[in-house]
Amino acid sequence: MKDKLYRSQTDSMIAGVCGGLADHFGLDSSLVRILFVLFVLVPPGLGILIYLAMWLIVPRAGTETTPPETVRAGAAEIVQKARTVGEEVRSSVHRSTRTPGMILGLVLVGLGIVFLLLNLGFIWAHWIWRLLWPVLLLVVGVALLLRHLWGGKHDR
Repeated sequence: MKDKLYRSQTDSMIAGVCGGLADHFGLDSSLVRILFVLFVLVPPGLGILIYLAMWLIVPRAGTETTPPETVRAGAAEIVQKARTVGEEVRSSVHRSTRTPGMILGLVLVGLGIVFLLLNLGFIWAHWIWRLLWPVLLLVVGVALLLRHLWGGKHDR
């Protein structure tokens, strides 16, 4: 185990947090990433909050900054990454048909209905959240992956 924790520059998928933790504790970075995914699922969102906090607080490897500078640099990095992802999503939506926007709209409307029913106390709405929602996510995810795979073959 190393003395000081840094975000990895070489083993990075988003910000190098998992790669840095893996390097610090002598673990496989894939295992650390799986743990973060589990923390995102149970309790909901905890992994995202921990990841964002570490992105802000932990300096990137090879930099020697004070804590306020580290937080400023991390915040600027988060903003830049969000812009990049937003531009990629925007360009991919413009390149494709309106189907992804329609699917996203339907998912958001469905989520809104489920949350409204849960907040209004409809007990039977809990099965929607616990059963139907994961199935819907799986179906939409598989459909998007298949569309991407089949679309990739036609582009060649």
